[in-house]
Amino acid sequence: MRILKRKALRQTPAGQSLRTTLVIYLLVGTLLPLLIVGIVSYTSIYSILSGKIGSGIRASLQQEALILENAIDNLDFASKQFALDGQIVEEMSSFLEEKQIYRKSRIMNSINQKINLVNFTNPYIGLTAYIMPGSDDPVLFTNMSTRRDFDLGRLPSFMRYNGADYYGPHETMYAVGDNVVFSERRIVRVNGRHELYIYLETNYSLLRKIFNPQAYGMQVNHLLVNQNNKDVHVIDGELPASVVEAARASKGPAHEVLDGYHLFRYESPQGWKLMAAVKKSVYSSEISSWFYKMILLALSTLLFAGMLAWLIWKRIYGPLRKVNLEIIRMAENVTAPVAFTNVAEFDFVLMNFQQMKDQVNELILAVARNEKQKSQFEIEKLLSQINPHFLHNTLNTVQWLARLNGQKEIDKLVTLLVKVLHYNLGKQSIIVTIGEEIEAIRNYMELQRIRYDYEFEFNVQADETVLGAAVPRFLLQPLVENSIYHGLNDNGRVDVIITAHGPGEVQLCVRDTGTGMDEARIAELLSDDGVTGRGLGIGFSYVMRMLRTYYGEQMTLQIHSAANEGTTVSIIIPIKGKEDFDD
Repeated sequence: MRILKRKALRQTPAGQSLRTTLVIYLLVGTLLPLLIVGIVSYTSIYSILSGKIGSGIRASLQQEALILENAIDNLDFASKQFALDGQIVEEMSSFLEEKQIYRKSRIMNSINQKINLVNFTNPYIGLTAYIMPGSDDPVLFTNMSTRRDFDLGRLPSFMRYNGADYYGPHETMYAVGDNVVFSERRIVRVNGRHELYIYLETNYSLLRKIFNPQAYGMQVNHLLVNQNNKDVHVIDGELPASVVEAARASKGPAHEVLDGYHLFRYESPQGWKLMAAVKKSVYSSEISSWFYKMILLALSTLLFAGMLAWLIWKRIYGPLRKVNLEIIRMAENVTAPVAFTNVAEFDFVLMNFQQMKDQVNELILAVARNEKQKSQFEIEKLLSQINPHFLHNTLNTVQWLARLNGQKEIDKLVTLLVKVLHYNLGKQSIIVTIGEEIEAIRNYMELQRIRYDYEFEFNVQADETVLGAAVPRFLLQPLVENSIYHGLNDNGRVDVIITAHGPGEVQLCVRDTGTGMDEARIAELLSDDGVTGRGLGIGFSYVMRMLRTYYGEQMTLQIHSAANEGTTVSIIIPIKGKEDFDD
């Protein structure tokens, strides 16, 4: 064995070994991706260090501030509608001066309608109310119920803007709500000495939408500073006092680091400031994560390279040598089974070799069987040609003897039988015309009526325009046989109705007046097995096979049956000529 191996090695063409090639590819495939990842990661981290995270925080902070500015502008616009619109101000003056209850009620309804209209067209507005401080009931009109302790003096001042006072953030004055909102108070100048204000709040969900913690992708705390830099509201979480004090400063950089926090500042043209505070550990978390990941990646890559080299050597090189030995064995012994390597790809190749051997063996056996059966097939073919001819000649002899002896019934019976056998056992094409099929059915049914002593009636109605259409032979005979053997009682009736159906279609219908069938029986007929015919042995499954073979999806077959009412089988097929079939 060793001598043979040495000879094989000496005959192998000179070239680079698979082991060397695998080692080179392994080094390139493992170290090169690590180098590329390191360069790309360094570029990304450098970009982050140069302000990528800070730019993202500033952009998100500015977006939140713009939404808040827009909400305040919406309050400003709506309050001017309530305080400066001449019609509603005039109605408020009339309401305050009117003494008659009926007129006052009508004015009240009109004012409520206008409040509802403005609120409907401004979805960012929540609670709306006309306030008259100092009166027994300071809330004159409102779209929602207000708290009993309604007092604007307790609300935290936010700013003075466009002639109106703004408060917040604070809990809503809505009686059954506890959401945090911003609000506005604007004076309404009416006739007389009445002190009247319009009070508006932002929508109850506005602050949750503005200060969304998911917008930054990290933990961020918000600080909102009012116009006079006195009140600082920490909206989410808690912050050190030094950070809160730095927020109160009237001026400050857009970005500064203070007491372990990165502080980002936005100053609104409306006079207030919004700030975002991010912990340094959170701010630099991606940088730290990158260093840890690179160290872990380097160690994992070296470990993976070692394991990969060992697996390649064991799972590829070894089985490859075994496959080579199996190929040599195949050439020496075709019938010997192969020994698999437990490696899917190599076993697939070996399986194909095994299949090839099996197919070669089967072909050899098949050739031997075919040669042995060839003479037998020739004899059977000759017998199949002789038997029908002998049968026809014998029946013709019986027919002439019946005529010579005056046996008209026997003569008629034999004549019909000869026609039926000639149609069924003849050598004509499998494709016939509807007219030929009807003629064969007539002969067959007349033969059956004689056999059953005329106990049932048979009727054929055929449209003259479709008699030349081509159909597979024996398409109707199994249906008629089923009607006779499975459907008819005494004095029954079988109708075959053939008519044109739509453009280019013909309908073949076989109907009987028998006992009918249930759904299970119909399903059995429509199954692939069908029902074997009792008369000439042509089962209903033959009809199904012919329809599917020659018409496919173009045909329609339906069976309608009811107990004691009979069964109707309907077939709808396209009209074709004999030349349209590949017979």
